[in-house]
Amino acid sequence: MLGTVLFFLLIGANALKNLEQQGITSGFAFLSQKAGFSIIQTLISYSESSTYGRTFLVGLLNTMLVSVLGIICATVLGFLIGIARLSSNWLIAKLAAIYIEIFRNLPLLLQVFFWYFAVLRSLPLPRNSLHFGDWFFLNIRGIYIPRPLPGQGLTALIIVFGVSIAAIYALKIWARKHQEKTGKEPPTLLISLAILIIPSTITWFSSGEPLQWELPALKGLNFKGGLTVIPELAALLFALTIYTASLIAEIVRSGILSVSHCQTEAARALGLPHRKILRLVVIPQAMRVMIPQMTSQYLNLVKNSSLATAIGYPDLVSVFAGTSLNQTGQAIEIIAMTMAVYLTINLTISWLMNRYNERILLQEQ
Repeated sequence: MLGTVLFFLLIGANALKNLEQQGITSGFAFLSQKAGFSIIQTLISYSESSTYGRTFLVGLLNTMLVSVLGIICATVLGFLIGIARLSSNWLIAKLAAIYIEIFRNLPLLLQVFFWYFAVLRSLPLPRNSLHFGDWFFLNIRGIYIPRPLPGQGLTALIIVFGVSIAAIYALKIWARKHQEKTGKEPPTLLISLAILIIPSTITWFSSGEPLQWELPALKGLNFKGGLTVIPELAALLFALTIYTASLIAEIVRSGILSVSHCQTEAARALGLPHRKILRLVVIPQAMRVMIPQMTSQYLNLVKNSSLATAIGYPDLVSVFAGTSLNQTGQAIEIIAMTMAVYLTINLTISWLMNRYNERILLQEQ
């Protein structure tokens, strides 16, 4: 341990000496200097006069955006494909198997290039955009969707919606306790839908439509208004989702198969329909096997998001460890900050998944 620490101290001292000989100052003072370059997608205000510290925040938020969206989409798609892989329908099971074998055996970088260059860069120009009504437009410059515009009464609507969610959660807790006590499951689906829809609908109309939508419209050579999803983000998200979902699907399949067949037969003998057997008997037990493996896939997805550099998506590696490093020469500081970000994100995901895994583990007496 002591030898390792001394080794890294020696490397650091040697690096600082070399930087000093090349006239490159060390430290983090460069974060307050003007960056002088633009970024095609920012979730916070940013201009060419912004600092390198602001560049770091922009790259971090873009990395977080694609990672969170990728984890959500890959989990949903992976579950659907994994369950379809075990379907008794021959065609559905074979299609799911073909999907898994194709996408998990192709290099992820190749899939990123496929979605970006072969699919999205082959779309028509804005004047000939593919569209779905006046709401969604798809062309070589990106995907254009409506932008929500908050109005008066939106706060009241959010409060009512939050209270409805809390009421549904309380109803679920009561239903579970009632079932544990009596053995009968009370019907909660229609009541939950009524709690969710009726108060929110009444609040919506009584407050005069508190949420408006700004539609994208073609003005000149490009679309104005609405939200724009740049092709780089769409290609990276498609590739990460489809690739990781193929791996999660196999985890779901193996988790379901790990549940004893006797329990499925026992649940069927009690008269439970297939949907309830899957939801109440199989999936809860399979999750205990699936969570550790799915945690690894989530960590891999976050790390794989750095492939964004290959197509120019402005993530942390591209704008901070790429452009900023080339302009400032502060290699040690920038690479250390970038490594610290990925380490922090992955340790946070791992901690959250471990807490969830501990919660669903069997509690032995």
